[in-house]
Amino acid sequence: MKPFKSILTVLLLSAGSSYAQGTLSGDFMLNANFFQRDEAINAANNPLYDNYLSGGEAWLGLRYNYKGFTATLRTDAFHNSNLFNPTQALNGFGVGAWSLSKDIDKLSITAGYIYDQIGSGVMFRAYEDRGLLIDNALIGVRLKYQITDNVFVKAFTGQQKFNLAKYNPIIKGINLEGDFNLGDKVHIVPGVGAINRTLDQTNMDLIVSTINSQDTSRRFVPKYNMYAVTVYNTLTVGNFSWFVEGSYKTDESIVKDNYLQDKEGNVLFTTLGYATKGIAVNLTGKRTENYVMRTSPNEILNRGMLNWQPIVARLRPQRLMARYTPASQDISEMAVGADVLLTPNDKLDITLTGTYINTLDNKTLYREGYAEAEYRGFNDWIIQAGCQYMVYNQEIYQSKVAVPLINSIIPFFEVTKRLSKKMSIRTEWEYQDTKQDFGSWIFGLVELNIAPKWSFAVSDMYNIKPGPNSSAGAQHYYNVFTAFTKGPHRFTMAYVKQVEGINCTGGVCRYEPAFSGLRFGCTSQF
Repeated sequence: MKPFKSILTVLLLSAGSSYAQGTLSGDFMLNANFFQRDEAINAANNPLYDNYLSGGEAWLGLRYNYKGFTATLRTDAFHNSNLFNPTQALNGFGVGAWSLSKDIDKLSITAGYIYDQIGSGVMFRAYEDRGLLIDNALIGVRLKYQITDNVFVKAFTGQQKFNLAKYNPIIKGINLEGDFNLGDKVHIVPGVGAINRTLDQTNMDLIVSTINSQDTSRRFVPKYNMYAVTVYNTLTVGNFSWFVEGSYKTDESIVKDNYLQDKEGNVLFTTLGYATKGIAVNLTGKRTENYVMRTSPNEILNRGMLNWQPIVARLRPQRLMARYTPASQDISEMAVGADVLLTPNDKLDITLTGTYINTLDNKTLYREGYAEAEYRGFNDWIIQAGCQYMVYNQEIYQSKVAVPLINSIIPFFEVTKRLSKKMSIRTEWEYQDTKQDFGSWIFGLVELNIAPKWSFAVSDMYNIKPGPNSSAGAQHYYNVFTAFTKGPHRFTMAYVKQVEGINCTGGVCRYEPAFSGLRFGCTSQF
């Protein structure tokens, strides 16, 4: 394998000169953290703050195309990285992904690290999310054949990637999908897919050991193979669009109520949208029961996930709202959501959102009522204001024991002023009123943008009325940020003090401990 990777590296690096007919492109991304110990906010007492003091991660990807042939290579580097586990250092360097693809008439053949999904990803999705260090590439082989202009079939087999290694269980799948017009205004995209996961002996031995340690009434005979099937369709009729997907998996060992149990699972997900001049409406629903899709039940958190469960609740960019972002639940969830966008004229947008999420036995998980208005009627001004009401089950979403439901109200407003053709200034203010968790907060931000190169921002998040979990008391959490863009290159630098909790960046949300220090970033494309 090592000689092959070396040959592939040489091939890609020399492609620009040796194969002038082809095209070579790539991208680079780097994150660096410099940790500053701060016991007052609990940013201390782990190796990153006490010993290592700095760390980061980087990715360099290359892609070469020539006459239906595609080769990709990505190098991953982790040096005292806190991305996988924010309180521990991850170290490693090597080839993070590579693939070779060839299109032969209507057949496409791919070998290596494959990123793909079936339907919406409810049953199977091999994807990368660097903000969470999720890299669920399938290491194997995929065939895709275009049966007709409207129908294709694909099949794959392999093992799932884990950092710079891989999980041992074998994954196999097949997917048939079509694309048809039924008259002038009716369009459908139906599909069906199936996968099979086969456990290896090491994972099976761990499962058997765990089952034998349970009470005799909880013991069962585990299975090596799990099978799942999904059926989906997108229907478009005029201004209406309806997507629905239903999936079922056979019984297997899953962790439920802190025990291994033998359970089958199912999930139903649907979205219904309507849009016309002045109004757009979107309804979303999802029901999930024991639908755990992993390489084995021995994996937890973000490890070994075979699928991606859609989240009904909206991810909010506002800092205080993002602190209580609900994650999709794979054991028990009943979720519905509604979004309405009103545009009475070209100067005003009004957004209304409602979200209701319970477990199947009717335990409250999440509630949201959200209203927002954006007005552009003043020259060079954009004014945005709104309010969120939220109920959040911290015990389930953040695994905190014996804590009450969080009830929160967050009014906010944002003003953007265009100073010139290239310069604008934006300010954002939020207030969160709650008596639970860390208590009430106020957040303020001022951002100056000078197109196309510079961006500066200063913000402060202040615990104005500390709650029962705010051991640090009334603290300021400052953030000073600057970014410089030159062509395809972007550099960022930020001094950050961050309270523990859920943080969202670029649409990626995860629970993080407190952070104090300096962050540097670099991205480039060529």
